[in-house]
This record gives sequence, structure tokens and C-alpha cells, in this order.
Amino acid sequence: MNILLVNPEYPQTFWSFRHALKFIAKKASYPPLGLLTVAAMLPRHWRLRLVDLNVRPLNDEELQWADYVFIGGMSVQRPSVLEIVARCRSMYRPIVTGGPMFTAHHDEFEGIDHFVLNEAEVTLPRFLKDLQQGRADRLYTSHDWADVTTTPLPRWDLIDLKHYSSMNIQYSRGCPYDCEFCDITVLYGRVPRTKTKEQVLAELDALYTRSWRGNVFFVDDNFIGNRGKLKHEVLPAIIEWMERRRYPFALNTEVSINLSDDKELMRLMARAGFDTVFVGIESPNEESLMECRKIPNKGRDLIASVKTIQQQGMQVQGGFIVGFDNDPPSIFERVVEFIQESGIVTAMVGLLNAPRGSKLYHRLLKEGRLLSAMSGDNTDFSMNFIPQMDRELLVKGYQTVVQTIYTPKQYYARVKKFLSEYKRPDVQRFRIQFVHVKALLKSVMLLGVIGKERLYYWRLFFWSLATRPRLFPLAMTFAIYGHHFRKVFEQPIV
Repeated sequence: MNILLVNPEYPQTFWSFRHALKFIAKKASYPPLGLLTVAAMLPRHWRLRLVDLNVRPLNDEELQWADYVFIGGMSVQRPSVLEIVARCRSMYRPIVTGGPMFTAHHDEFEGIDHFVLNEAEVTLPRFLKDLQQGRADRLYTSHDWADVTTTPLPRWDLIDLKHYSSMNIQYSRGCPYDCEFCDITVLYGRVPRTKTKEQVLAELDALYTRSWRGNVFFVDDNFIGNRGKLKHEVLPAIIEWMERRRYPFALNTEVSINLSDDKELMRLMARAGFDTVFVGIESPNEESLMECRKIPNKGRDLIASVKTIQQQGMQVQGGFIVGFDNDPPSIFERVVEFIQESGIVTAMVGLLNAPRGSKLYHRLLKEGRLLSAMSGDNTDFSMNFIPQMDRELLVKGYQTVVQTIYTPKQYYARVKKFLSEYKRPDVQRFRIQFVHVKALLKSVMLLGVIGKERLYYWRLFFWSLATRPRLFPLAMTFAIYGHHFRKVFEQPIV
């Protein structure tokens, strides 16, 4: 059996880092971990190929070779998915799909032969058994949660790692919190399910033996969902593994803000090599946090929590949302002030949207305010419901926020604030590679000579060399990130 796995293309988004990747000659930020894991679940005697459309185009010869085309994807990849499906249909190639987008929206797609939904550990074996017996159904779904201790190592041999700026690992699924706007608990449940420490080390080993050196993203929606296991088993094992190999990876992940309450956990994460965490802050408005049931964030000094984490050696990337029913007209100014004061360099501010299946989706549907399926990109100025605030005022206010925080003046001031307060952990070892030198030279030309931000660029350049020389590579990385963010938000309002 010839199986072609296809990862659809991502559009230009905040997290695509498309404009930043050009500085380091990379094609994409992350490899398609879901498809690589599914590939490991297929019969070993099948012949597999994987095409990532974010790296290179798909050619007709590959489609002709395939007995089946497997497609995964998230909502933001929908336009690319539709193009792939159309090509497959024109060449009479049977299609098998799965992943978050199809699990939530399979009824919106035509021309798909088989939907293998929910978690592949549960539904894929049933499909494969029926397929080999010549009686495969169109739809496979389940309400059961997978035992992730049975999840195999991803098939890293199917891709060329050099095309990506980071690798990725999944340690857990599920989140103990149930925010109204989030569909994670619908897809993966509220009880975090975790892999064993042996699995985590095996995945790190797999990347290490393939000569990967650099960033590794733990893709968990809340890495600290099971703190006891992290502190007593997983993190000590990672620390020992990293120390033995002199820290070949820089780790990052997603956590809830209450990480700041646990000094031991922060210390262990920093020792394990975690230098960046994404935190869903959502709003500086307490009423909005209560509305969306953001339990860990309510009633706390959010800025103090952010700075506590950063002083423990982990940069905080923040997620913010405007468009809650309880947002006052002053929310836009308050979000800008919060971001600048906290020193959060990478601040993703989005318009509220309601993912299908979320509690927000069902509430808005009941209230008659739901308009359409969401695009999957909450920074593209689109909304899929009728907001309480005047829509034009909301969208213009949102545009003001993103254009303000990413103007060179505001952005570079935030970078300097962060670098002034950040305490870099001693375990970090920045290894200068030729690609870093090329990126620096390119930034000098593009940002320091012809860029509109050149005055701020050179101020940061010399300030960081003089006052925070160990953080100079990070300062230049932030300068490149800022270029990407400004490009993303140059798009017109839809």
C-alpha cells in the first residue's frame, strides 16, 4: 500500500513567523507532528511519503503514486485543504482525513472518502482493520479518550529536519480548566493524560540522534496540568538527560498563569532548559475574565505574575483577546498599557471567536448571535458572532491595539524593558552557528539600513552589547520578530 501524507499550507499568520524565517533560511516553524505520529501507527510494510506544503509543493506524480492520501489539519489550513481535496478528486485518489479541524467540522467537507476523527490511537486501528478487510466506512469517531502511553514515536525519517526552525513533542493532552472560548476540553478532555518519562526521553533521544540542535516545543495546551508528575518524575528526568548532553535543546511550551505560584516548578522547568512559555492572559479586565471563566487569572496581579515567571528565567509570550461582552470602551488602551508595562515582547492580541463545540459557541448559538464558522486565525480581523460592542468600534479598537504595540517605538521599548528585567538561567548555552551570523548580517541590512525602524534597531543593538551582552542574540532575535509582526498587521481590515 502506498500512502501519501500531506500537511496543508498555513497562511501568513502571527505564529507562522514567515517573514522571520527568511532570516535563517528556514521553510516553516514546525513539522507536522500529528501526521508524523499517525504515520508511526500505520502498518510497517506500507510505503509512506510525506509532503509538507509549507516546505515544498505537491506534484502530480506523487498523487499518482498514492493508493490513499492522508490529510491532517487545523481550521486555519482550510483553504489549502480544499485545494488538496480538489486535486485528489480530479485524479481519483481516495482521501482519508483527521485532526482537529475535521473532528469539529467534518460535516462541512465534501469529496472526502474517509473521516478518521477524534484521537487516532482510538479510531485509526478500527479504520485500518476495516480497510484491510475491504469494508471501510466513511466515518470513524469515538467518545473515548486515548491512552497516550501507547502513542508511538513520530516518524522523523519522513521529513528533512533542516527545513524547520523548531521541532515539537507532545507530552500531555487535556486541560484542567474549561474557559468558555476554548475547544481544547471538547477535543481532549479536562483530565490531563500524560506520557511516561521514558516516552519523553525517547522522543528527545530521537531528535538528538538525528542531529537536531535547537528549539523544541512541547505542544501541550497546558504543560503544567499534572504538576505532581512533572515535579517528581518528568522534569528531573529531563534535567538529567539535558545535563548529560550539555543542553542541546532550548525548550518552550504553554502554561497557565498560576505557574508563577509554584517556585519549585519554575526552578525545575528552567533547569530542564525551558526558556519560553506562552500564557493565555486574555484580558486586564476582571469582569471579562469572569465572563470567560478564566479561573487561574481571576483576582490576581497579572503583571506581577508575568514578571515572577520572567525573573525565574522564562520569557512569557502572552495571548490577549478583545471582544468579550463585558469589555468596556477603555479596553483597548488598557491592553496596550498592560503589554507595555509587563514587558511581554511577543503579545498575540486577537478578536474573540467562538470555536465550534466550545461553551461560547453554544451560548451564542442559543442567543442567536452566531454568524459562521471561524477562520482559525483570530488575528485576521474576522469574527464569527455579533459582539455586544459596536462591531466597527471593536474592530477599529483592535486595529489600534496591534498597530500601536508593534510600532517600532513601542515594540523596541518593550524589548529593552524585558531584557532589563529578565534573568537568564545559567543552564542556557547559546551556540553560535553560521546561520545566526547570516541572520545578523541580514538584519543589519534590512532593519538597520533600509528599515523604518533603523534608529530603534541601532539603539537596541549597541545598548544590548554594552549592558546585556549575554542577551545580545536574543535582542537581535526580537528585532527580527518585530519585523514579522509588523508585516502581519499591515494587512487591511476584512
